[in-house]
Amino acid sequence: MSSTNENELKKEKKTNIRWMLAVYDVLIFAIVSIILLVLYGGMDKLSPTGILQQVCLSFVCIFGGRFIGKIYSQIWRYGGIQCYVRLFFTDVIAFCIYLCLELILPVQKITFARMLSLASLNLLGALALRMMYRYAYKCANQETKGGQILSILLHLFSGLDAESQNDVQKIKIAIIGAGRIGVGLAEELLSNSETTYIPRSFIDINSEKVGRVIHGIPVLSENEATFEKLRELEIQEIVFAIPTMDAQKKKLLYEYYKKFGYKLKVYDYPTMRTAGGKRHLREFDIEELLFREPLVVSDERTNAYYKDKVVLITGGGGSIGSELCRQLAKMEPKKIIILDIYENGAYDVQQELKIAYGNALDLQIEICSITHRKALEKVFDRYHPQIIINAAAHKHVPLMEHNCVEAIYNNVFGTRNLVELCEEYHAERFMMVSTDKAVNPTNVMGATKRMCEMIVQSASTHGTVKYSATRFGNVLGSAGSVIPLFKRQIANGGPVTVTDKRIIRYFMTIPEASQLVLQSGAMANNGELFVLDMGQPVKIMDLAENMIRLSGVQGIEIVETGLRPGEKLYEELLVKTEELDKTSNSMIFIERDSALSPEEINTRLNMLREVCETGDDSQAREVLRKAVPTFKKPEEVNRVAEFVVHQKKSDPEREEAVAI
Repeated sequence: MSSTNENELKKEKKTNIRWMLAVYDVLIFAIVSIILLVLYGGMDKLSPTGILQQVCLSFVCIFGGRFIGKIYSQIWRYGGIQCYVRLFFTDVIAFCIYLCLELILPVQKITFARMLSLASLNLLGALALRMMYRYAYKCANQETKGGQILSILLHLFSGLDAESQNDVQKIKIAIIGAGRIGVGLAEELLSNSETTYIPRSFIDINSEKVGRVIHGIPVLSENEATFEKLRELEIQEIVFAIPTMDAQKKKLLYEYYKKFGYKLKVYDYPTMRTAGGKRHLREFDIEELLFREPLVVSDERTNAYYKDKVVLITGGGGSIGSELCRQLAKMEPKKIIILDIYENGAYDVQQELKIAYGNALDLQIEICSITHRKALEKVFDRYHPQIIINAAAHKHVPLMEHNCVEAIYNNVFGTRNLVELCEEYHAERFMMVSTDKAVNPTNVMGATKRMCEMIVQSASTHGTVKYSATRFGNVLGSAGSVIPLFKRQIANGGPVTVTDKRIIRYFMTIPEASQLVLQSGAMANNGELFVLDMGQPVKIMDLAENMIRLSGVQGIEIVETGLRPGEKLYEELLVKTEELDKTSNSMIFIERDSALSPEEINTRLNMLREVCETGDDSQAREVLRKAVPTFKKPEEVNRVAEFVVHQKKSDPEREEAVAI
């Protein structure tokens, strides 16, 4: 059969269904009219002529109103509450017209009560008919006796056949959570014939729901949802539909069902969404596999601080910088200036924010390096930024080991340029994005960032600008991080490379890191070095295994390649509460650190400038060790770390995280 003929057949079928519904409404009208106008006599008993007059008058009003209100143009099997409300108001208007005409026209009169009963019973019958039709269409495809009966009745009275689940080979799922979100997902799947999923059970802990049935779907308790029971229900996938579930609880359920080999999904927003959007069925994101509670560090005070301010973000096209732009855009700043040496990244952020905010956001792009002093001066002179956030830096640890001179030029002297220009152009605040690698650094990148922290803290002792630095751990999904590497390796069929199976790291999401920078900067008085409580450490080996399981690809091997140059075996704890001062946010602390004098900073910068002019990376590394006394060799730190871990394992009563 040609596609044209199929379309004509579908059109004809829809037309038949519409008129068939009108015929059923007429039958309901006939039954109600016989009961109220013929069988019921009452005090105002009608003659045959009077009955005919009332039938004709009420028929014209009710059905005329429904046709004018396009009641029969709606597809009732997908009808929502708005369809029923339209039918209700259409019949109310029709009744008012009927009442007026009955008073005006020379017809035999009936009481108001009988007129109201006639209209009300017709409306009740029409609503009931449509509800039964919609219910039958939604549930006739269930593989139960009830579903089979509904399927027969649906075909008998409407001519429609319910689609067989076997024909379309739908994936049978169990939904964890029988609340508003889980039930909403089930309704959507049941009413959409095109979906590839069919819900077979809910899993919930609410005793009021367990053992009951929602939309024909049984609600099981967690204890009842055993492997045998799920196999009996032919469950193929498990869907988490409780966004507020505790992270540890989610981890336990994830591991429990993963152990049975089920594919696990989430019904919620994407974790890395920027704005808008709706919930949808998706895979677990990497952020969720860490099973840590997301930190919310933004508040009204922070939003108010950035409102109507001119903000310059260096490295604004990078992972952290771009998210800073997104977060700031929500706070209604006067202007955002994105400064970056990589034009494609800056362009992408610009286009994204233009689509989201249009002309409501004043956004400017400047392409230059923070090491280019004259180009930076032009930017400061043109915009006179009030707040400067320095997110521009070389951050890749192994690459900076081989490019020590470039790391010093960009990270150290780029920061120095910005600090000097902030003073020269009377900025209000300078905020530096730092890293946990700056804590007792074992690599060039961490040492340069520690030097930047010292520059910023020193400037706070004699400048007019308020300075602060914010230190956090590894960022999920950032350029150069381990997760994108694992994704590429899995996509290529493996192997997945882990430098050392013992490595642990502290993780946070890009939005969390960005909100932390913005809030800490807003609360800074001057010279603070903020650090974040990063929570529990994550073993990189566990992360790699989870990602492989998540991908569904079989036979992916994990290969240990050995520590890279400058790499620590165990990342140090950022937050040692006995050594830190608290802030108004329980997750943000201030490190106690003494600022160096301007003379001492200048001495160290001169040492670095002289060695960089030689272009010798090895010599530059040694001078950097002198400039940053805490810069240690990784072999020394890793040796101590292994000893500490060995001591902790030999004492089972000690459960603290590794802290060097």
